[in-house]
Amino acid sequence: MIRKSLMLAAVGIAAGAVNAAVTVDFAKDIGRMRPYLHSAGYGPQICSCSQKTLDELKSMGFKASRTHDWSLLNPNQRVCDYFQMFPLMHLDATKPENYYFGPTDYLLKRTREELGHEIFFRLGTSIEHSGPDIHFNSQIPEDFDKVAEIFAGTIRHYNEGWGNGHRWDIKYWEIWNEPDNMNCMWCLPDGDGGKGATKKERIADLKRREALRRDLFVKFFVTCLKRIKREFPDVKVGGPALCTWRDDKEQTYHDGTPSAWTRKHRNTSAYFRAILSACKEANVAPDFISWHYYGMNPDDVMTAIDKARRLCDEMGFPKCELILNEWHYRSRPWSELSSSDPKVRRAVWSGPDSHNGIDSSCFNLTLFSRFQTSALDQSYYYGCKNVGSWGYKNEYGEKYKVYYGMKMFGDFLRDYPVICSSSSDEKGITVIAAKSADSSRKAAIVTDYCTGRDSLSVRFDDVAPDAQCRILVHDYERDAETVSAKLVDGCLKLPKRDSNSAAFLVMF
Repeated sequence: MIRKSLMLAAVGIAAGAVNAAVTVDFAKDIGRMRPYLHSAGYGPQICSCSQKTLDELKSMGFKASRTHDWSLLNPNQRVCDYFQMFPLMHLDATKPENYYFGPTDYLLKRTREELGHEIFFRLGTSIEHSGPDIHFNSQIPEDFDKVAEIFAGTIRHYNEGWGNGHRWDIKYWEIWNEPDNMNCMWCLPDGDGGKGATKKERIADLKRREALRRDLFVKFFVTCLKRIKREFPDVKVGGPALCTWRDDKEQTYHDGTPSAWTRKHRNTSAYFRAILSACKEANVAPDFISWHYYGMNPDDVMTAIDKARRLCDEMGFPKCELILNEWHYRSRPWSELSSSDPKVRRAVWSGPDSHNGIDSSCFNLTLFSRFQTSALDQSYYYGCKNVGSWGYKNEYGEKYKVYYGMKMFGDFLRDYPVICSSSSDEKGITVIAAKSADSSRKAAIVTDYCTGRDSLSVRFDDVAPDAQCRILVHDYERDAETVSAKLVDGCLKLPKRDSNSAAFLVMF
């Protein structure tokens, strides 16, 4: 039902209607492909990471890996999180003997050398799903200056060889992750939920706590940013990877108890505004801001990018980069993703609109395509765990649909670095066109995301009338399978087997 509603809302037509108007002009160059927009949270693990897995990871063509949640993916190993690398907070953070870098060194070395990815390092902690009242690693630190010094020591180790370290020139360092995520990432000692004898008291206390959490984080962010930039002016530092982008003028709450309060009620643009205002007052500039998206509407993602660019410009930070460093298709409530109900699990994990199915894959291809000509500077697909719900294959080693879509785009980005002019007049149909550096090879990815069409037509300019082309289809039943279509007067009709989402890679 959700998928059908999206189709009707986004397209406004029934299946089998007149084909979309999609055009490509290979004669008009409009830019270069930007590899950092095709990055992910995927990486090797210390244990159980075979050469086959490394080859699969490499085959998707990602430029960089973000280290958030890697501690959770490497059980019984102390990696990446600040308290894992500096476990005894009473010790001196300026002395290298008080750090424990070994496992993280090994993991990052594998990522760089065996996988070939650059590192986007998240400074802070992995998420902690321990409930509303019990927090350990995700509690707000007691000593902001001490944590800032630990962050500086970490950068010094990986970029300047300090503490028997490395000179890896890791460029991007992110301060924390989702501080606006209640009870998971930036937690008050007695919990983040509202407390009180009445609903009115609980809601008032909830608002007070949320304001306190934000004020504390803004102070923490500026403290860490100033400390890092003082010693390492050439690295890029920013954050804080907020849960999503919402810019409602006022925070609103459910009519029920505070426990029903959800992420969608957070004014994240106000959160960013508070951070940027504090940075301006402290005379320090973040190199980037970052946020997340979990949903099913590509237009929402693109609108947020434009709003983020305008906000940074208006606040006096025109050079501040924009990074969407967690995003994934999500068509159902978060609770259903972890449900043990067989009916719910079948709906979530099977069928075209499943969590990692063909709709999910074409959602990805739509965004990968649109990112390249947007104001976004980097994107990291989440994608983190290689196997399972947030992976690219299931527990039986069978690849999800999302794997094939990401590989399709990775191959396209590698082989065709020059972006050419293209357009689509139909919502839900996305096209990106490009050619090789010497213009001898040309290609386009045409993606149908939930339109219900049974075929697509594309007009190609600057292609010989008798040009030979190879077409690969990615749909509910096929992955990189060759299909036949004939170029007639510069037009190509791409046949679909069904009305589900689909993508075509057309190569001349």
